[in-house]
Amino acid sequence: MPLAVTTGSTGTAGAAGATGTPRGPAAAAATATVGATATAGATGTAGMAGATETIAIEVQRYRPEEETAPSWQRYEVPLRRDWMVLDGLNYIKDSLDGTLSYRWACRMGVCGSCGMMVNGKPVLTCATYLSALAPGPVRVEPLRGFPVIRDLVVDVRDFLDKLKSVKPWILRSEDKPLADGEYLQTPAELAEYKPYSMCINCLLCYSACPIYALEDGFVGPAAIALAQRYNLDTRDEGAAERLDVLSQHEGIWACTFVGECSTVCPKGVDPAGAIQRYKVAATAEWWRSLLLPWGKASRSAATGDDRGRSPSRSAAAGKEQAEPRPAGDERSRGR
Repeated sequence: MPLAVTTGSTGTAGAAGATGTPRGPAAAAATATVGATATAGATGTAGMAGATETIAIEVQRYRPEEETAPSWQRYEVPLRRDWMVLDGLNYIKDSLDGTLSYRWACRMGVCGSCGMMVNGKPVLTCATYLSALAPGPVRVEPLRGFPVIRDLVVDVRDFLDKLKSVKPWILRSEDKPLADGEYLQTPAELAEYKPYSMCINCLLCYSACPIYALEDGFVGPAAIALAQRYNLDTRDEGAAERLDVLSQHEGIWACTFVGECSTVCPKGVDPAGAIQRYKVAATAEWWRSLLLPWGKASRSAATGDDRGRSPSRSAAAGKEQAEPRPAGDERSRGR
C-alpha cells in the first residue's frame, strides 16, 4: 500500500496554513471566514476566482503527541460539480490550513491510499463527489479500527503483518525449468481467481468490519480474500499451508458474516464470500482428517479439486492413503 502522506510539514500557499489554524469549536467561525475569503478569490487554487457556492467540510483533527483527544475543525470549500472529497481536502491543504495531514497518491481509485470515513461511511475520497453530499456539512474522519498517527493518517502495520501471515504470493514446492515455458491457464481458470485479485488494500473492509475492531487477533477480510486469490490460482500449491493459519479462531471462524466488507469494497471484491468458501473448505478438511487421519492435507481442501498439485505429489498422496494398516492400528478401525 502506498504510504505517501500529505502532512503539515510541507509549505502551503495560504497564510492560514503558514501560521496554523485554531482548534476546537471556538475556531469554527474564524475558519469559515477564511474559507469564504478564499472562495471569493483572495487566495486559493487556479480556477477558483469565479466560484461562489461553498460547502462545509468538518475534519477530525488529532495530534497524539500534543493533544489528549480529537477535535473537529470546520472549513468552507468551493462546491464544484467535478470535485471529489479529496479535492476539497487538497483545497484546504493548499489554501486554508497547511497543517492538515492525510494520505493520497493516484486520485484514480487504484492506489487505495485515500480511504477515510466520510459521513460515517468508509469510502475512497478520490471517488466520492462533494456534490452528492450537498448541502453538507461533510464530516471526514480517519478509518475506524486503526490507531491514528495524525489527523486522518492511520497506522496500518497491523494489517500488513496479518497480510504477510497468509503468504499472498504463489507458493510451489518446485518450479519447472524456464526452458519448459510459461504456466498456461485457460480463461475459465483465470476468471476463477481474478475477482479476488482486484483488491487494492484500501482497508475500507477492515473499517466496516465490526469484528476487526473488537478482536485484536482477527486476520481480517482483505487478507483472507487475497489468500483465496492464490488458493484458486492453478499455479499455486500453498493452499494447505494457508489453511493452517486461517482455520484458527483468529482467522475465518471469527467472522460473523455481517457482510459489510463486501458492501463497501470499491472494486467489487467479495471478502465475505471468500470467508464463507474458506469455512466450507476448513470443515471439509476437518472431516477428512477425522475419517482419513493418515491422509495428507492437499490443495483440494481449499479449492475443492486437485488443480495445481504436481503429479508426483498427487501420486504420493494416493499411495499413502491406499497403504493397508496393521490390524492393531487404531487408525484402521475408524472413530
